[in-house]
Amino acid sequence: MVRKANIQRKTGETDISVELDLDGEGKYEIDTGIGFFDHMLSLMAKHGLLDLKVKAKGDTYVDSHHTVEDVGIVIGECIKKALSDKASINRYGTAFVPMDEALAQVSMDISGRPFLVFDAEFTTDKLGTFDTEMVEEFFRAVAFNSGITLHVRVLYGKNNHHMIEGAFKAFGRALCEAVSRNKRIKGVMSTKGML
Repeated sequence: MVRKANIQRKTGETDISVELDLDGEGKYEIDTGIGFFDHMLSLMAKHGLLDLKVKAKGDTYVDSHHTVEDVGIVIGECIKKALSDKASINRYGTAFVPMDEALAQVSMDISGRPFLVFDAEFTTDKLGTFDTEMVEEFFRAVAFNSGITLHVRVLYGKNNHHMIEGAFKAFGRALCEAVSRNKRIKGVMSTKGML
């Protein structure tokens, strides 16, 4: 079963195209016009073994908000579409990622019940042209458009780049675990018979 999705979304603020292969090798082509965000998405793909192509044009002359949030929306939609009926997936995934002095944890449940718990405090407003408050908005957009219950925590750290990088890597790794197929799972991992 091929677990790929290709979605385009165009609004008055952004024009976004995403291609996602959940069973990839960690290959990526990312161009959002926001350098730091490109770096984070590349790390997420590599550590999640996702083949990911993202092309985004947005109103970055305003700020990074619309582009980052809308990329999150489309990535979330791609995850949901690629998973289809969610048959035989592990469903749950958790990853801890140390990044020098910082430690990040992501836990998720591909439940069909979108929710975000985000616990991280950054001490700078921007990294390059990326607004650090957009980390939470990105993960919220992904969670609510994929149907994932998502918990993202940066347990500690001092360097904001390291803290955010740990969170994106941990998300990729937790997603890889959650979407992995398990031949012992017949149908979906739920007593209700659906997710």
